Amino acid sequence: MKLSSWASSQACSPVSSDTRWLCRRTLSLALLSSGSMLLASSAWAQSSADAAKLDTVTVEAAAIADSAVGPDSTIVAERTATGSKTDTDLLDLSSSVSVVTEEEMRTRNVQNLEQALSYTAGVTVDQYASDDRYDYFMIRGFNATSLGTYRDGMSRRTVNFTGGKLEPYGLQRIDVLKGSTSTLFGLNAPGGMVNAITKRPLDYEFGEIYTTLGNEHTETGADFGGPIDQAGKWSYRVTTKWQDAELSADHTQDDRFYFAPAVTYKPNDATSLTLLADFNKRDTNAAHSIPRGSGIDPDTFLGEPGYNDMDRIERNIGYLFEHQFGSGLTFRQNARYTHMDLDYDHVYLSDPDPANGRTAFVVDGERDQYTIDNQLQYDTDIDSVGSRTLAGFDYTHDDVHETSLYGTAGGIDIYDPQYCGEACVDLARQPDFRQKQASQGFYLQQELTFAERWILTLGGRYDDVNTQTADDEADDYAFTKRVGLTYKALDDLSLYTNYAESFQPPTSRNLVSGSADPQEGEQYEVGMKYRPANTNALFTLAVFDLTQTNVASQVGENLYRQIGKVNVRGIELESKLALSDRLNLTAAYSYWDSEIEEDGLAGNQGNRPSLVPEHIASVWADYTIAGNMNRGDVTLGLGTRFVGGTYIDDANSEKTSSYTLVDAVASYALTPSLDLAVNATNLFDREYVSYIDTFSNSSYYGDGRSVLTTLRYHW
Repeated sequence: MKLSSWASSQACSPVSSDTRWLCRRTLSLALLSSGSMLLASSAWAQSSADAAKLDTVTVEAAAIADSAVGPDSTIVAERTATGSKTDTDLLDLSSSVSVVTEEEMRTRNVQNLEQALSYTAGVTVDQYASDDRYDYFMIRGFNATSLGTYRDGMSRRTVNFTGGKLEPYGLQRIDVLKGSTSTLFGLNAPGGMVNAITKRPLDYEFGEIYTTLGNEHTETGADFGGPIDQAGKWSYRVTTKWQDAELSADHTQDDRFYFAPAVTYKPNDATSLTLLADFNKRDTNAAHSIPRGSGIDPDTFLGEPGYNDMDRIERNIGYLFEHQFGSGLTFRQNARYTHMDLDYDHVYLSDPDPANGRTAFVVDGERDQYTIDNQLQYDTDIDSVGSRTLAGFDYTHDDVHETSLYGTAGGIDIYDPQYCGEACVDLARQPDFRQKQASQGFYLQQELTFAERWILTLGGRYDDVNTQTADDEADDYAFTKRVGLTYKALDDLSLYTNYAESFQPPTSRNLVSGSADPQEGEQYEVGMKYRPANTNALFTLAVFDLTQTNVASQVGENLYRQIGKVNVRGIELESKLALSDRLNLTAAYSYWDSEIEEDGLAGNQGNRPSLVPEHIASVWADYTIAGNMNRGDVTLGLGTRFVGGTYIDDANSEKTSSYTLVDAVASYALTPSLDLAVNATNLFDREYVSYIDTFSNSSYYGDGRSVLTTLRYHW
């Protein structure tokens, strides 16, 4: 490798992709100038009779490894702190972890968490199509929307209607830990979890400001920070975004304001304290649908404009603390307080014939959540055996209070909608929803490394969950176990196997008819990970067998029943490559063989669970054409996503069609500090149905084409 290209790539590795071009140019000029001076001085020395003979001095630019929590220098991550709650190489983990880096999110200009996860193996999104109320996603065939979203390792549960949506511009990385995760994270679905990593202060100055425009879409934001004092003990970061936008359907909106300041105090290499805060205001809508088989335009709005709001204000404040005592002993404590206000108004189709009437309701929700996670880690060697011990205690207190009105709205002519407003809406006060849940967990994990090739992981956790509702109180207990083994066959190839258990009490007990026992799961998994030497790439393979009992299934409008046992066996393949700072490639494929093994409702045993596809696949590639003295870099990217058909109910009465969507990007570096990009999702404006409500005989269509143009200035 040439010295100039090697030094450029290493010295610029911690810099964002937007500034790497300028960094490489600057380093190349510096190396060229240094080389010219060296040649001149060498010639002068050789021509001098009295020249002294000098020793050769070799200077190397030190490579800075990517952090386990980001930011990452490319789309390929090397380490994670999610898989084992410790800073671990992905090859060493006896579990499957996919990472969506900040560079990948920026290239695709993701607008929500579902878009960020849409090219990840083992994950399906957009199950409910135009329903954008929450971040909907499924991991390994199990719904993870309510419990499966974490931020900085701490839970962001959704209870009843009161739940939030993540702002992707405020994130520097997303980790997807697949499989049963309760031995470390407690209450969770068996398929896995998503851990979103908040943007944090960096130890160098940086910044950007951007504007995005599209059809009924205006957006602007900024992200900047750096050291505060000369000693570098204090650093800061400010991330903010404002958006005024509409979704593809009539009478919809996606307005946002996000503001997140952060400060880090690092008095020495052993101690670090980061304070994180954010204000997240989102004015959006509920789902919309059209009568099944009606043939009308899917964008037709059949609700009421005056009852079509899902507005949230979420406030978060917390901290991340770490102190290394020395001799391998480290203590970490992470905490967050969340307050959320929700205003939710909705008129929707509830009868197969909309002329007969519609359903209306109003929800006013308030939520307070406290969560804290304490970790004590001890690393040592015992008779040539590497030992890493992690002991922890976490606690979460969730208090949700909702007042609601429920009733009817007048019928509507779907071919000539005439909205009636408050005049045709009849609402009556409903009993308040009040749920307090306190959960605490004690966990212990032991990792033993033998002969630098074998890594044995043993884990166990005890959870105690107390849930209080208006007329009931329940206590749920569970001890979950995990054992994993990794074999480093080569330095760049690892094989692994694991057994893990999950524990999932109902998040909203009032919605479950009859008994509401915790859902329990267990998983067997084997896999392989390959990271070729001298190549920035990662290839993974996972095969798993996952079973959950006491699974809840919808049996009526806003009513669920625990029906029995569901099994999902599957295969996942994922590849990520970042070659020569020019070519990025992501490919993923998942196969799910799912079955309802036991059914409390007659007739569904042996069927496939609803909304679980058999095949999902995706490919994304972008290539950068290097600029010259006359023009800057040009990047072209194209991606395609395939989702197989799914059954509309557990009775397997009918199946939705599979669909394939295409996304694209084209960007141009106007100057080393100014970029122009055009991103398109659902490029060919494909109309597709991903969800059918059998109770109202309504079809929910996915979002149509979106084209956004972004002008970004960075320094």
